[in-house]
Amino acid sequence: MENDSTPAPHLFSPLTVRSVTLRNRIGVSPMCQYSAADGVANDWHYVHLGSRAVGGAGLVIVEATAVAPEGRITPGCLGLWSDKHSEPLARIAKFVKEHGAVAGIQIAHAGRKASADLPWRGGAHLADAQGGWPTIAPSAIPFGDTLTKVPRAMTVADIQRVQNEFVAAAKRALTAGFNWLELHAAHGYLFSEFLSPHTNHRTDQYGGSLENRSRLLLDTTRAVRQVWPDNLPLTVRISATDWKAGGWEIEQSIALAKLLKAEGVDLMDCSSGGVVADAKITVAPGYQVPFAEKIRHGASIATAAVGFITEAKQADDIVRHGQADVVLLGRQMLVDPYWPAHAAKALGQKITPPNQYLRAW
Repeated sequence: MENDSTPAPHLFSPLTVRSVTLRNRIGVSPMCQYSAADGVANDWHYVHLGSRAVGGAGLVIVEATAVAPEGRITPGCLGLWSDKHSEPLARIAKFVKEHGAVAGIQIAHAGRKASADLPWRGGAHLADAQGGWPTIAPSAIPFGDTLTKVPRAMTVADIQRVQNEFVAAAKRALTAGFNWLELHAAHGYLFSEFLSPHTNHRTDQYGGSLENRSRLLLDTTRAVRQVWPDNLPLTVRISATDWKAGGWEIEQSIALAKLLKAEGVDLMDCSSGGVVADAKITVAPGYQVPFAEKIRHGASIATAAVGFITEAKQADDIVRHGQADVVLLGRQMLVDPYWPAHAAKALGQKITPPNQYLRAW
């Protein structure tokens, strides 16, 4: 976060986090493409992510990338559990950086929401005979709806193994050339399953109190920070609320952000929901921005805002009004890879196009 003597930033102000400077406050949110084979990135990912860097974004984050085969949401999800995954991701990171964006990657474990079919095939849990696999979670509670598998409650040995898998994936991300790392602790995947009282019914040191439910995420963050260089940003995406009474709420998110900041986390990526199937969510433009604002000021930590942010002035106001430090766009970036260039024009800001596009911009 900027100090009081810094001029008020706007959407096209640079932002420096540790040694990394974003050319603007626009980021491409990590969006699953469900297009990998055995976790390996291919030409689709290269073109998809590279084109958003060419389009002018300051930050491009690779989709949720599984730290273990069982941690994939679907058989089509990216992975980083072996060295074979590093080279194609390195090609992507190199291209993104060559075109002026910071190359980020989100590492993840899907927990009880793993072993699902591709969304355009319905997204239901896959039986083993269909290519599915057993799932794990803090407690043996199924998600519901079309995700009906009952996960195996994790042992302490399982928990330690998953923590080690995150550390190994972080090392591979560094080797592949990424200089912005995000831990996925949102949307009902493994870390957020531990955080929420709705999904964590454990009675050991990983369940019950906020401290215990946060333990896996905090321990993993600490271990990752030890292998992720001090000069590079480490961020965490959380679901700021479960959108269901008796679950995880914004006050707990603020408390968690303070704890993560003490472990070396630089920015909180503030999403919400996805933890329970029966959440009641009122969706509207910018509906999640207040979470980023409350966490930013309540925990004195930089935040990223997400959630139906589509218009240039809307995104600019979020930064100008101190609601968040970065604006991450998802669906809008799918619609328009050159959204940053169009936003700059709408806001009267200058953005430098690639030489190949000088005649058009």
